[in-house]
Amino acid sequence: MQKITVHIHLVLGLVLFCLWSPSTTHGHELDRKSAVVEAVQKVGPAVVNINSEIEVSTGRRPFSGFGMNPFFDSFFKDFFDPGFERRQKRTSLGSGVIIDGKRGFILTNAHVVTHSDGISVVLKDEREFQAQIVGIDPDSDLAVLKIGSQEDLPVIEMGNSEDLMIGETVIAIGNPFGFSDTVTTGVISALNRSVRTDDTVYHDFIQTDASINPGNSGGPLLNIHGSLIGINTAIYAKAQGIGFAIPINKAKRIVSDLIQYGEVVLSWTGLHLQNLDPGLAHYLKVPEGRGVIVKHVEPDSPARLSGIRKEDIILSFENRPLRSVMDYQQALKNVPVGAKVKLDILRGGQQKRVSLKTLAFPQDRATALIKRLLGISIDPLSPNIREQYRISAREGVVISEISPSAYLAQIGVLAGDVIRQVDDETISSVDDFQKAIIKSRQKKTLVLLVQRGGQGYYITVKL
Repeated sequence: MQKITVHIHLVLGLVLFCLWSPSTTHGHELDRKSAVVEAVQKVGPAVVNINSEIEVSTGRRPFSGFGMNPFFDSFFKDFFDPGFERRQKRTSLGSGVIIDGKRGFILTNAHVVTHSDGISVVLKDEREFQAQIVGIDPDSDLAVLKIGSQEDLPVIEMGNSEDLMIGETVIAIGNPFGFSDTVTTGVISALNRSVRTDDTVYHDFIQTDASINPGNSGGPLLNIHGSLIGINTAIYAKAQGIGFAIPINKAKRIVSDLIQYGEVVLSWTGLHLQNLDPGLAHYLKVPEGRGVIVKHVEPDSPARLSGIRKEDIILSFENRPLRSVMDYQQALKNVPVGAKVKLDILRGGQQKRVSLKTLAFPQDRATALIKRLLGISIDPLSPNIREQYRISAREGVVISEISPSAYLAQIGVLAGDVIRQVDDETISSVDDFQKAIIKSRQKKTLVLLVQRGGQGYYITVKL
């Protein structure tokens, strides 16, 4: 009887040992390993923290205007006088994701690294690298960085943002407020959202209720399988419980250009379009709310070669319905140079489909473009020009001619004034200025830094 009792105690001990053994605990871990956990474990090593050192201005001393037009100053956005600026360095935190492990390419937001004096990237395994900027596109808020590594880096798997479903689970990973490797989850709340900020309007965003805060910017938005479907961006200061991400299919085209050219090269078709108001739509028998009208077709352009004519109505671009010129411009931004696109047009009540091949805007047309958009002609800062206009500036281009009807003329800009900067791009030559205007030709506004004598002013020009 005593032996039987001992045996029972031994059996009970073994059972309890099994119940509390590490192997059993490991079994419970497997039970808890959800799809979200698996996705995070899969992608985590490819998500990086980005520290960007930025020099900022802390104050400037005001000056009077050009003094030649009493209303001149009111048209200027800002004033430039580097001799009286105090500057200090600040660190900006953000996130990024490795998209090419062999070449060390990292995708992040443009606003995370713009104007940076130094960028460091920290991987999940705590390795730290200094990064170089490959290219920045402020219009899409995307940038590509490059780091050097002796071995291949972990890389994320690209997903597809064309088949997203409202309500499906998404995962955001990033570095909000400096808390590294932070994971939040939510669902897709809406697609194709437009977000207006102080400076611009961003289009085609994914909206999610996954928390996205400063520091999350540039990090990945994942589907439940751990595939990259978007790049998180914290650009909307008023957002509470709302996050936005740039669809990865849109980002792919931009990334390709940034890696190849260092900037996004806008495709050119040669079409100049105009919105259809209800009265004109009724007169032309176009269904209300559909289409844009062709007001001009440039000679020897892709549109002219495809047979598109003035007063044709363009109903769709690559099967995407067009309701405004902005719709057309957004659709064109997603098309690389050299791509063939299909347009549905309405002519004389008959609908037809045409195909054209996009090109890069020819730089030999830049002079005419500058004249049309700004009403000016420009020349390089040669010694003779600098002596003629008594120009002290060493870099930039000089305005050699200005149309009296041009906006710049109306606010007091004169021949002999020097343009030093277009938006964020420093101008050193005529070639720089031409490329900057070609790049900005579809924008609604342009900011020019104009200098006269020792004073300079930022001017916002509507295009």
